[in-house]
Amino acid sequence: MFSRVFANTAKPTKNNMKAYKRTDRVGDLIQVELAKLIQHEVKDPRVQLVTLTGVDVSRDLSHAKIFFTLHDEENALKNAQVGLKKATGFLRTRLAEEISLRIVPELHFHYDDTLSRGKRIDDLLSSL
Repeated sequence: MFSRVFANTAKPTKNNMKAYKRTDRVGDLIQVELAKLIQHEVKDPRVQLVTLTGVDVSRDLSHAKIFFTLHDEENALKNAQVGLKKATGFLRTRLAEEISLRIVPELHFHYDDTLSRGKRIDDLLSSL
């Protein structure tokens, strides 16, 4: 379900001290906590089919791009975007309660179309 969670858990060595940056760790933590919040606490039915695929956090930790996919992409994309935008304030407030950061990043939700593009490429290849 989570493609990027703890993907870069390599310990830094003397030669590679930045194997796993703080922004990556914060992004992974935000992804896990937001997934829990969306699944258990957000009551909006428009976001029930949302799966978080990744989080990119800015270097100053003030902004976070949250990438998501949907199970039923054709019909639910616009509704899910509206639902996530409406829930952003609630999610940011609850995120501040769950994680201990001096500044909780502003949340920006972006649709991740890699699955649909991959499916389209697979369909094209299978038709050959």
